[in-house]
Amino acid sequence: MSVAAIGECMIELSGSGAGDANWKLGFAGDTFNTIWALRALTVPVHSANYVSAFGDDPFSRDQIAFLAENGIGTAQSPIIAGSRPGLYAITLAGAERSFTYWRADAAARQLADDAQALARSLAGRKLIYLSGITLAILEPMARSALLAALAKARKDGATIAFDPNYRPRLWSDELTARAALDDILGVTDIALPTFPDEQALYGDASPEATAARMAAAGVAEVVVKNGDLPCLVAPTGGQHTTVPALKVEAVDTTGAGDSFNGGYLAARLAGLEPAEAATRAHKVAAAVVQVRGALAPFETLRRAFDA
Repeated sequence: MSVAAIGECMIELSGSGAGDANWKLGFAGDTFNTIWALRALTVPVHSANYVSAFGDDPFSRDQIAFLAENGIGTAQSPIIAGSRPGLYAITLAGAERSFTYWRADAAARQLADDAQALARSLAGRKLIYLSGITLAILEPMARSALLAALAKARKDGATIAFDPNYRPRLWSDELTARAALDDILGVTDIALPTFPDEQALYGDASPEATAARMAAAGVAEVVVKNGDLPCLVAPTGGQHTTVPALKVEAVDTTGAGDSFNGGYLAARLAGLEPAEAATRAHKVAAAVVQVRGALAPFETLRRAFDA
């Protein structure tokens, strides 16, 4: 039983607030944050792999070592000579965060250039997860290669989970973004969108409209996140329901949605129904926003999930 996430693991610099000169270096990224939560919450039932591309610099070697130390493999991810990871810094205003990125030449942009290695990385998976950021960092031909690999893995029995995670700065224009996201929805089994993102890109009037649009694209299970408001759980053929978020004192909201996704998918892998999975996911997200940076310790995530 194996799970995989596809995307970009970056160097994360996080501080405790404005004017703080003591920056903490770590590793994070939207899909990496999700596989981190999945690894924490599915031990020892599932193995976990992060499918990307890495450089051959010291930071890339540290990334790979960090993954291995925490039980996350890298499958057949290529090592790109002369490349390095992307970098981002988190600045905080209270608990709300903003990001500054340096990622134009990141190795992860080449994660789908070797189609055979990518296919081997995805073979035999129970669950494969990716995001709109995964798509946005790739060139069009690489996106097509990734789509083909996902379609093959799905045909072979994998469940495909997808968070559109629309970030306008990463796309040349809205039309290109919509076309790429719509293509992936065609091979998606579980969609985990965030309503403000979908409203910005598609003009959806409500979470219900987002769920209906994705169901029309063939997605069987949609969970629409909406910040600290209730999420909408919309399984095809089942009753739609809302699940309230937990009210906590947040110190840093980085990674909240990604960790929600990890908690939800872990619960579904454990056999829980969608509404109960969303309840568990909210607990995980609430735990993450009470720590600084995108990654909470495994034990923190497990306690929240089981509470």
